[in-house]
Amino acid sequence: MRGGPGATRGGPGPVPGRCGAVPGRARVRPYSGGGGGSWGGAAAMDLHILEHRVRVLSLARRGLWLYTHPLLKLLFLPQRCRCKFFSLTETPEDYTVMLDEEGFKELPASEFMQVADSTWLVLSVVSNGREPPGCQATGVTKIARSVIAPLAEHHVSVLMLSTYQTDFILVRERDLPVVIHTLAGEFDIYKEEGGECVPVTCDDVSNGFLKPKPPASPTLHPVQSPQTRFCVLTVAPDTLPAIATMLIDVLFYSHSPPWDAAPGSQDLDSITFFSFSLIEGYISIVMDADTQKRFPSDLLLTSSTGELWRMVRIGGQPLGFDECGIVAQIAEPLAAADISAYYISTFNFDHALVPEEGIAEVIQLLQQRQESGR
Repeated sequence: MRGGPGATRGGPGPVPGRCGAVPGRARVRPYSGGGGGSWGGAAAMDLHILEHRVRVLSLARRGLWLYTHPLLKLLFLPQRCRCKFFSLTETPEDYTVMLDEEGFKELPASEFMQVADSTWLVLSVVSNGREPPGCQATGVTKIARSVIAPLAEHHVSVLMLSTYQTDFILVRERDLPVVIHTLAGEFDIYKEEGGECVPVTCDDVSNGFLKPKPPASPTLHPVQSPQTRFCVLTVAPDTLPAIATMLIDVLFYSHSPPWDAAPGSQDLDSITFFSFSLIEGYISIVMDADTQKRFPSDLLLTSSTGELWRMVRIGGQPLGFDECGIVAQIAEPLAAADISAYYISTFNFDHALVPEEGIAEVIQLLQQRQESGR
């Protein structure tokens, strides 16, 4: 069960705003290299280790009443708690929260909260400022070969958080030396310190590096695809108060299955899933298409194509935090087929969002991979 002692995983992304990252809606651009997955010149891409030290936790539905006040503070008044990294995702099982140490202080310990035992660092892949504006969103699949697969091969478990603006990789703090040694050949690596970006070399972490043991063959997890159609959206921070009442209703009072429902028991013809992230002042929201209709259309911003997304949910039973390569099972086949994807890890399961028109191809690709792995 994830969240017990020794909780892990295996994955990518750019970050808004700082250290040369592209602000706004630009996402990782497809690399032009082939073969081993080079970015077409390592100097064109940087890997940034952000300042956030993140905790990952699960809030039980039956105990949500205890956390309503601090969650509202984190959602709408982050300046009051100095939280700069906050993500809240509702699934049929629970609410997953990823937040930095300042935000974590706001949440009281209780029997309703499970906390992964590790502190997680946030990584972001950025284009070093040379990416042209208005690029196509491509997401996690485009760093499958250069980030996700190498980390999985070196037994580094990761969590993923894709947002409207970018993709974040979360790795356990104790795994950072292995991460740097693994990726230094592909990327220029920088670490945020006091708002400045400081170059990192393998020599800087050599004392903490232990060559990892070869990982065991990864478990091939089943995938499911509910019929629900999703939107990936953003909203300008100054207009957030205008949708606050609706957000509260959707997050805390709508679409909730029975509290005693077993994990994974919800009918997957449809699925409860809503994700809100507020990271460094940038807002990202994932909601189903029916829920979107409840919001003022002029306040929610999406891509010019207005594309809809379908979900691939990974795991028949709750995943373990210590297992590596879960993200790679999804990202590598999609990268080979050049299919974009958002990817959101939660406390119990993983979720990939792929373009609606490509869902049949995605399911076929993943089924073929499972059959070949038997």
